[in-house]
Amino acid sequence: MGTNLQPVDMLIPGSNLESYIQAVNGIPILSVEEERALTKRLHEDDDLTAARHLVMSHLRFVVHIAKSYSGYGLAQADLIQEGNVGMMKAIKRFNPEFGVRLVSFAVHWIKAEMHEFILRNWRIVKIATTKAQRKMFFNLRSSKKRLAWFTNDEVHSVAQDLGVEPRVVREMEGRLSAHDAAFDAGSDDDDDTAYLAPANYLEDHNQDPARKIEQADWSNDSRQRLQEAMRTLDERSLDILSKRWLSDQKSTLHDLADEYGVSAERIRQLEKNAMKKVKGLMES
Repeated sequence: MGTNLQPVDMLIPGSNLESYIQAVNGIPILSVEEERALTKRLHEDDDLTAARHLVMSHLRFVVHIAKSYSGYGLAQADLIQEGNVGMMKAIKRFNPEFGVRLVSFAVHWIKAEMHEFILRNWRIVKIATTKAQRKMFFNLRSSKKRLAWFTNDEVHSVAQDLGVEPRVVREMEGRLSAHDAAFDAGSDDDDDTAYLAPANYLEDHNQDPARKIEQADWSNDSRQRLQEAMRTLDERSLDILSKRWLSDQKSTLHDLADEYGVSAERIRQLEKNAMKKVKGLMES
């Protein structure tokens, strides 16, 4: 395990976000054994150096999660900084006896800090973002004398007064009449409506580091099982499976029949038996 750690100010992204991301991606990911040893040192000996190792090696995952909330119009550096706070809270509460990787445990704490930041700083309905929209907003507010929606005649009258198309008036009226929506489900929401909260569908799960690690672990395990199962085959069966399924230029049954001097049906039987054996070994 290396000891060349980045400075503590890596927890706060600077003005050059790309350099920060490049730097945190350069910090090695801990193996299962390294992570277990560090968490044990932290909890048993209050080893702050171990805690620092854990934090720094997981900064890249905070960046991944922050990217999934990039559609809220908030600075990514701020989201990352809030996520880093959540990561530190998670490490403080993580127990190596939980039987899971730290990143899987920490995802909740990272997202919780980001959600809190979004709730404080973001509004789902953005009334006016351009100079023209802001002008329309104030002009329309002064023209709207009551809370009810404009009638069709009123829309055309306001559009004529302001020199815009009627659709522009309707669009801005919709923005004026909209209300903020809660990011998370309220405490009084039941199970039938809680799923409608934006927190449940606005996140890009493709950036979930826990899911990525799970997929990588599954792929590595499957590849290892396949290799071990293939090694149990006799030379001919191994060659048939390799040429039929693993080669870039796959052989046909007739190609292999000519090579081994048997019928294509015999090659098919050998292939079927080999596949059955490999599948059984992989599932055992």
